[in-house]
Amino acid sequence: MEKKIQDARNILQQIGMPLSQQNDICVYTLLSLAGITDDSNWEEADNQWIGIHDILMFIRDKYGRDYAENTRETIRKNCLHQFRDGAVVEDNGKATNSPLYKYRLTEEFCNLIKYYGTAAWDLQLGSYIHEHGTLVDKYSSKKAMEKLPVNINGADFHFSPGKHNQLQKAIIEEFAPRFAPNSMCLYVGDTVDRDLYKDVDMLNKLGFSITNHDKMPDVVLYRPDVEWLYFIEAVTSVGPMSSKRILELKEMTQKVNVGKVYITAFLNIDTYRKFVKEIAWETEVWLAEMPEHMIHMNGDKFMGPR
Repeated sequence: MEKKIQDARNILQQIGMPLSQQNDICVYTLLSLAGITDDSNWEEADNQWIGIHDILMFIRDKYGRDYAENTRETIRKNCLHQFRDGAVVEDNGKATNSPLYKYRLTEEFCNLIKYYGTAAWDLQLGSYIHEHGTLVDKYSSKKAMEKLPVNINGADFHFSPGKHNQLQKAIIEEFAPRFAPNSMCLYVGDTVDRDLYKDVDMLNKLGFSITNHDKMPDVVLYRPDVEWLYFIEAVTSVGPMSSKRILELKEMTQKVNVGKVYITAFLNIDTYRKFVKEIAWETEVWLAEMPEHMIHMNGDKFMGPR
């Protein structure tokens, strides 16, 4: 029994499935789809249509693993979706909530695994990967295509995909030229790389005292002609410029003697409305969907250091 389980795991590894699709439940799912039991030879693999309930029954009856019925979604979302992306399985095109919705191994993959353990395996595997690629490569290419290019102080960088970084890109490319002309970016993080860009020398020169426990604003800009620092929080779900946040920033920048401007940036007015009660007075608000305008959280003066 262990031999077939290890065989299936090796197959998933060699065709380039991500590590998360080489776990036990994916291994058992592959064996079920192929109709391979402990007594089978791989040349006996077939690709009959099978539903997820039948997969669970096959695993229980043939391999003694009794997965609960609520495991269906795990198999669907964490095994079969990726198998389909990797040209391992296909579905029958029924509505996903239909009891007739089923999967089977693709003809190409079923033919491939029949060679597993034979002298022809390496040649057949190479042909299969040449034709279909690997899912690891596909996902890597997709992530690379989804990355957001951004120019920071004349150099090219890439943000990871996502709304938060989409907003940070807008701050640098849309807000800064309009409301912080001739400014330089001193800091911007990324949802993956916390310190994507950090001008440590300039931050130190201005008097920043930063430890690993300090949470920098999402974007820090500096405009040397008027000696203004712009502390900008990019808010998609949490973290506007509240009174508490401003106290934290003032504590972090006690030795910074230039003017400080506190700004909360939002993608749109709907998100702004959710947080308006939390935003501190004497701060500024910028909306990426209306980049030409600012909201000044006080009427006595326009944007500037306080």
